[in-house]
Amino acid sequence: MRTDGDSWDIVTSVGLTALGVATFRALETLDPEPMIHDEYAAWFVEAAGEPHFLRKLDEPAAAGTVGLFGRFMGVRTRFFDEFFAAAWQRGVRQAVILASGLDARAYRLDWPAGTVVFEIDQPRVLEFKSKVLDEHGAVARADRRAVAVDLRDDWPAALTAAGFDPRRSAAWSAEGLLPFLPGSAHDALFERIDSLSAPGSCVATDDFGRGMDQRHFDMEEKFFGPNPFGNLNVHDLWYDDARADPGDWLAQHNWSVHRVTPFDLAATYGRPITDLPAELPAELLDRLRRASYISAEKHP
Repeated sequence: MRTDGDSWDIVTSVGLTALGVATFRALETLDPEPMIHDEYAAWFVEAAGEPHFLRKLDEPAAAGTVGLFGRFMGVRTRFFDEFFAAAWQRGVRQAVILASGLDARAYRLDWPAGTVVFEIDQPRVLEFKSKVLDEHGAVARADRRAVAVDLRDDWPAALTAAGFDPRRSAAWSAEGLLPFLPGSAHDALFERIDSLSAPGSCVATDDFGRGMDQRHFDMEEKFFGPNPFGNLNVHDLWYDDARADPGDWLAQHNWSVHRVTPFDLAATYGRPITDLPAELPAELLDRLRRASYISAEKHP
């Protein structure tokens, strides 16, 4: 269970979820028709040495059989890849990856010259990632700046100290992050993004709403197979206290907002999700279909 001020490395608590997501990015990369390419993800999994995720990489039929969760991770990764590409095509040259985990976009995306990518996360997570990338001789394709700070603390001060310029437009991503923040930090996150964003800035996040409880996780395991995170109960790491709807909040603060469901995105990417169990409870199906990916741009 979470506590105020808790911290983690890459094989415990919230850090372990980042390792799990990296595992599914690695598996998606092995697919005969992958939605994304992340050749770095397997490095992190191998270096961490966590048995459950190592076994997933070692499964002989892993490619193309990542299951529903794995497909959603492929869809999610591509959505954020395309978000950043659209931002730099509009001339944005600052990117901020909040709770960056094992995100390797600073290395694997074709950033334009002059782009600065800021990665914010817990110190031990960033140390692990940098160590693995250095050991493999990886070279960033942008000016990557790691900002070791907890998102529950004064991260804007740390970000500006690292060279972020609030007078210039920026692209912000909050991928797989929101449920891991208490409601107060969740709402403060968007207030801080807004205050640091010049006109023309953009933000992307994923929103699965509130109200997910242990019963939903039990149902998912029943209908979709074993927990993709092994013995880790992700529900224990989430907060479900009161918070603003991120899309509504942004729309009320001079941002144009676009929402799309994972199902619509999957169809757009040529990987439609049509094989949901026929006996899936309406309650769980409704929750899956109400999930959304949000992108927004700040008006002048």
